[in-house]
Amino acid sequence: MLLAAALGAATLTGCSDPPPSADGPLRVLASFYPLKFVAERVGGGRVTVGNLTPPGAEPHDLELAPQDVAAVSDAALVLSLSGFQPAVDDAIANTSATALDAAESGRLDLTSGDGGGVDPHFWLDPRRLADVADAVAARLGVLDPAGATAYAANAADLRDDLEALDEEFATGLATCASRQLVTSHEAFGYLAQSYDLRQVGVVGLGPEAEPTAADLARIATFVADEGVTTVFSETLVSPAVAETVARESGATTAVLDPVEGLVDDTGNDDYLTVMRANLASLRTGLGCQ
Repeated sequence: MLLAAALGAATLTGCSDPPPSADGPLRVLASFYPLKFVAERVGGGRVTVGNLTPPGAEPHDLELAPQDVAAVSDAALVLSLSGFQPAVDDAIANTSATALDAAESGRLDLTSGDGGGVDPHFWLDPRRLADVADAVAARLGVLDPAGATAYAANAADLRDDLEALDEEFATGLATCASRQLVTSHEAFGYLAQSYDLRQVGVVGLGPEAEPTAADLARIATFVADEGVTTVFSETLVSPAVAETVARESGATTAVLDPVEGLVDDTGNDDYLTVMRANLASLRTGLGCQ
């Protein structure tokens, strides 16, 4: 991965804030997409933002080349989520990187139903992502005191957008024929918790986990017994598991995006548009009024 090119092509928001110094904007490096989205919105014109995980890649599997590790060391701020990408954790630990771990402000308080550890997917709850944005604004304000007011204002604007999104989900999922959210793996726990759904994953937190024949039979029986009409697969992961369960139970499949990364970062999609597409998919799949 040519990180220098990614940094040069980083998308800036429309904010007109001037860069912090004659040396140019602060260089911020995000370890995967949701943190990049936050950094761009909060930093505005005072930062450039690179992403260690390229579009279309599965962030759990990220490996870093030597130039990526050098970029981690050189960035003014690295945004990461401890435990989610071990290669990034190692790079931060073994360099002089200035880093902000989103785990604390993201409030990682869900665990896998199969004992597979802490669920890292906090950003699927828009309110938690807003809290991370506030933490990013505070840290950028320390690094660039002249921009502290702008960072706080940008974070407040982002919080408004995320709270509006939260309200859309709460309203859109208030009355549904089913509240059983059957997914190929347990990536949607925070979303389910926030909007009174029950997540039932074929496998646990690791998307690379292979279900056994017993796992598939158990979920297919659950789907049939509970009258579930839709089994959700994910972007960036093969739909084979969801398709097998749907075939065995008579259900159909649909796609939910865990928003770990964009398939293509050259279009108009961002966290907000992808989450709204998720809401539409959920409303159809769960039979919401």
